[in-house]
Formats: sequence, C-alpha cells, structure tokens
Amino acid sequence: MDNSQIADAFSLLSKLMDIHGENSFKAKSYAVAAYTIEKLPVVLTALTDEKIFAIKGIGNTIGKKIIEIRQSGKLNALEIYLQKTPEGILEMLQIKGLGPKKIAVIWKEMGLETIGELLYACNENRLLLFKGFGEKTQQNVKTYIEFYLRSKGSYLYAGIEPYALSMQQQLQKQFPNHKFVHTGAFARQLETIDELEWVSTAGNNELEQFFSAHPFSVTEKNESGIRFKTEDNLTIIFYAAGEENFGSILFHTSCSGAFLNEWKKQFPSAQIHSSEAQVFNAAGVSYIPPCLREKETIIATAMNTPPVILIQPEDVKGVIHSHSNWSDGRQSIEEMAKAAIEKGFEYLVISDHSKSAFYANGLREDRIKEQHLYIDALNKQLYPFKIFKSIESDILNDGNLDYSSQVLATFDLVIASVHSNLKMSEDKAMFRLLTAIQNPYTTILGHMTGRLLLSREGYPVDHKTLINACVEHDVVIELNAHPRRLDIDWRWIDYALEKGALISVDPDAHHTDGYNDIRYGVLAAQKAGLTRQSNLSSYSLGEFEIFLQKRKKKKGV
Repeated sequence: MDNSQIADAFSLLSKLMDIHGENSFKAKSYAVAAYTIEKLPVVLTALTDEKIFAIKGIGNTIGKKIIEIRQSGKLNALEIYLQKTPEGILEMLQIKGLGPKKIAVIWKEMGLETIGELLYACNENRLLLFKGFGEKTQQNVKTYIEFYLRSKGSYLYAGIEPYALSMQQQLQKQFPNHKFVHTGAFARQLETIDELEWVSTAGNNELEQFFSAHPFSVTEKNESGIRFKTEDNLTIIFYAAGEENFGSILFHTSCSGAFLNEWKKQFPSAQIHSSEAQVFNAAGVSYIPPCLREKETIIATAMNTPPVILIQPEDVKGVIHSHSNWSDGRQSIEEMAKAAIEKGFEYLVISDHSKSAFYANGLREDRIKEQHLYIDALNKQLYPFKIFKSIESDILNDGNLDYSSQVLATFDLVIASVHSNLKMSEDKAMFRLLTAIQNPYTTILGHMTGRLLLSREGYPVDHKTLINACVEHDVVIELNAHPRRLDIDWRWIDYALEKGALISVDPDAHHTDGYNDIRYGVLAAQKAGLTRQSNLSSYSLGEFEIFLQKRKKKKGV
C-alpha cells in the first residue's frame, strides 16, 4: 500500500468513529494522522519500524497501526467498523456536504440507510425536521445525490486508461488472428468514460468463452456485437466487423451523434469500407481524427481548409502552475526543478498558494521574500534551466487578489484562481472572475469553473463573456491538466481560439509525478483543435521570457 492508501484508511477510520459516536479525541487523532501521512515525502512501507516511530506526528499508537497495515494489508480497527456499518452509510460519505455528524443523524435518528432513501426523504422535505438540516442543506444534499447517481459507472479518462490498454494487450494475445481497435468515447479522448468499446473481427461466441473465465457477465448479444458488465459496473462493448466493413463500423462508432448526423447529410452514400482512410478518401475530406469528431462544424472546416497539426505532449516546453512544499506540495522547489530537467523541460513556474489559502499553508509576504531569494540561488545553480517566481493568488469574494500591488509586482507572473466560497450564483461568480481578469497583475486565469469531474460541478459562468474579457485584458486561459479538472472545458476552447485567446496547458502539479498530467491536458486540448502555437506552455524559454516582458511593459507593471 502506498502513502495515499494508508492515509485513506486512517481518514475513513476517523469518519466511521464519528458516525458511530465514539471518542471524538481519538477519532480526530486518526484524521490528523491521515493528513500527516498524506504529506510525507517518503514511502512508509519502505521504512523500518524505528524510522516510522521517529516521524514527527506519528506516535506509538499510530506507528503500530502503520506497521499492522504494512504487514497484513489491513487495519483491523477499520475492518471492525466496516463490518458494522451498512454499505449505504459508507456510500453517503461520497456525497458532498454530508460529514460524519450529519450522516450519524441520518442513520441513527432518521433511520435511513441508503442514498435512495435519503433522496426520497429530501423530496419529501423530511430533513427539515431535524436539527442542522435547513432548507439550503437539504437542497444541496439532493443536488449532490443526483449528481453522484449520474456519476456511478463513470470513470475519469486517466483512471480507465491503464485498464483499457491492458485489456487491449490481453485481447491481442488471446486472439492473435483477430483485429481489436478502440472506438467510442475512449477513442475520442473524452474526459469521462462510461463504456469501453472495441471494433473486432472476433466472433461473439469466442469473446463470450474468453470472458466467461473472468468476472464478466453478458448483458446483450446480437448480430451487431456483444456487451459485458464487469464486477465494477463497467460496460465493455465489442462491435462485430469483418475485414471488408471494418473501417465503416470503426468510423460510425467513433463519432458523436451530432458529427455523424451531419456527415450522413453531407455524404448520404452507404458504401462499405475496410479502413477509415477509405471512408475519408471516398468523401474527398481530409482525415479527421476521432478526438475531433464531436461538433458537426468540424466537417465543413475539414472540407475547406488544410488539416492543422494538433498539439502533442512533447510540444510542451515548460511546466507552468506547480506547487512545492512551501505550500501544499510534497517536494522542494529544487526537487521539482531537477525532475523537470530530467523530463526535458526548459523551465518551471513555481506558483504556490497565496496567503488566503491558510488550509494549504499559503505564503505570507515574509515567506514570499524568502522563497524568491531561494529561487534566485537555485537559478544560478541550475542554469540554463530557469525557475520563474509565481503565485496562485486567491480570487477573493470581491474579486480582488489577496496581495497588494507592491507584492504582486515581485512575481514574474500571477495565476488567479477561485478556491473559496464555490457555491455562488452566476452573477457572483462572474463578478469575482471579471474583476480578477481586469487586474493588471493577473497573467493567467486558473481553472475557470472550479469543477472536479465526477465529484463537483463547476460554479456557473458565462464562458463567452469570460473568454472575451481574457482576450481584452491579455489574460491567458488555463487548461488545468489535472485529470479531475481539465478546466477550461475543451468545448469552449475553439471559441477562445476564434477570439484570439492564448491557452496554457498546465499540470497544477503538487509533486513531480504531477508532470505526467500534462499529457491528459494535451489530449483534452486536441479535442478543440489546439496547436502548439496557441499554447503558452509550448513556448521555449526564450519565447516565454519575451512574452512576460512584453506583457509587463504593456500593462505598466
């Protein structure tokens, strides 16, 4: 088990103890242990017992339990609580706005044990009868449950990708004489995946025989193909094809509904093709990769203009938006920089959290001065690689950033983001964001809507107005590459490019492994037709320095 899994075990134990009304001091100690373990720079399972007990914040009791987990893979105290807690109560912990105390009331006082029962109770206004549940809380619980239920069976692209690629290898090994090609949402690089789909020359009976030896169940079988359901509620689909019609079926199953309907209007011929290349050649249209087969307008573009060269992961030259252990990152700036150098990047933008983010050890003014001196020293040591001084400055309720102009002027660039009071109307969100965009020190607008895929819907915004404002005020729009954010939504990037906006694919890395997330940002950006020329993080070190100098001069800062 890695540190995150060990921390999750202690965190869940703390919550279950609160739900069961156990000693609150003891429950809190496990919560603190979870936080401490999550932030450790070393892997616990690789340490000796003595070194575990020597870690600051890890006492004798917690240390013994860590060793227990390392030896058995389980935490016995947690297993006891899991056995006496209904599954529906555990599921409620996934619902935003429901903490252990409220769940205890729902279970012990309301007598509800499933999310379905709780949703029904919300619809009946029954929560209002209990202390701590006002009308607003009830509505929020209802909204989150509905969102959660819609999300079940869905996966982040980054989460399902290893499984999809591993399954591809297994299929090719098991059926060496048959073709298997990814299609559907996975082939189109959608940010969340409900189903994994393949076009295959293998027959239904062959596939059923193979999957029957694994925990898969057949949910549908006909001449078009076969569907399976995994024990994790994932749907897997195989579309049956022969060599002669393989391309036609692959094309039809790798387009969105809107794209395919427009294609059929433009090219009503029902010819059969063995490859996708033949499909496009027959139509006289430049090849459109699956990632772009979303909006119907792309067909007219492909008919009238040469194909663009989409941005690739290797086009990203610098790491913009990263956090170090000066705030809530796991590693030092030096470690972050050296890892960036090893990966071939030319520069690193360190943008630790600002002072309003007290929960993330945000930097107060005196620490900013210290960090800048430290970066100066590292830049001399690591030359020609360069570390840029930045900050992820919180956008306050009034839209201002949380430092004075004098402090903001000391940074090479500023990323402005909303982190607090996310439950707001569109008017309030727009006021905050537009005010921040108009601030001359705002270089990049971070994660525009604050969404967390499959967990939290973003606050409501008028995308066009925000994009127009960013263009007017020379503010770069971040495509936050964290697989759970991918914010700005790719569906708005084509409009941004049309208006002349500059995008920046940024990993929001809190540790060096976070650099790998750049790839997922690039995959999302490709869906909007982004090129490296329109991506700030694709600028070389020299180009990036010139960009910052010109912008500061233009803004008079």
